[in-house]
Amino acid sequence: MIRRIFIAALSTIVVSAALSAPAAEKFITLVGTTSTDNSGLYDEILPLFTAKTGIRVRVVSVGTGRAINIAKNGDADVLLVHHRASEEKFVAEGYGVKRYDVMYNDFIIVGPENDPAGIRGVKSVVDGLARIARTGNFFVSRGDDSGTHKKELAIWHMAGIDAAKSSGQWYREAGAGMGATLNTASAMPAYTLSDRGTWLKFENRGGLRLLAENDPLLVNPYGVILINPARHPYVKAKMGQAFIDWITGAEGQAAIAAYRIKGRQAFFPNAGK
Repeated sequence: MIRRIFIAALSTIVVSAALSAPAAEKFITLVGTTSTDNSGLYDEILPLFTAKTGIRVRVVSVGTGRAINIAKNGDADVLLVHHRASEEKFVAEGYGVKRYDVMYNDFIIVGPENDPAGIRGVKSVVDGLARIARTGNFFVSRGDDSGTHKKELAIWHMAGIDAAKSSGQWYREAGAGMGATLNTASAMPAYTLSDRGTWLKFENRGGLRLLAENDPLLVNPYGVILINPARHPYVKAKMGQAFIDWITGAEGQAAIAAYRIKGRQAFFPNAGK
């Protein structure tokens, strides 16, 4: 008798738990750059996607190089980064299905308000970095294999300067994301290359000022890629593609265009252009 009562009670508990348990959450993992995260863009647009589809987006925010390695291991469903050559290589090697243009912004050089290297207003970012190296003023690199870091290294190469040879002297490597690198530059103070979105959002500017911008070399395009389910069968391909279709479609592109930081447009949609 006692045993039957116990079994009945246990069955009631199990059934009640099953009925009260929420349905399995629908979500994808998006691995991407710190710049899109630090700028606040994801906080603005991802809830719109979730409201439309019921799919939540869990963001892993790291530099482009590390993001690509995470994606290669299949530890995410979608990759959103900003170094086109690396993105195209990722797809060509079979790790991704297809690269889609999403948006662009640009890079800028910020530095001490008194501008000891004299780069304020330079038209050529190559000339600007060359002046910093020539005068031996501090420059803080992200040093993290991010898209921003890759862009910076390309500019040093164009200037004919091996900045790494001066590591620990005038050239300092933060090994950190954009926000942390800006904090380091502000504290020193020093020059650094930043994406414009993170700079607009950055509050701890101290004596840092925007000194160089609008060189065509500084255009910063972003791409989005579904991680290849043929290589990693547990990738949530349907939900991942739904996100890509949304962010490259009319609603997602409008949401990107509408996002403002202190009244300024931070990203410019360019899907399908």
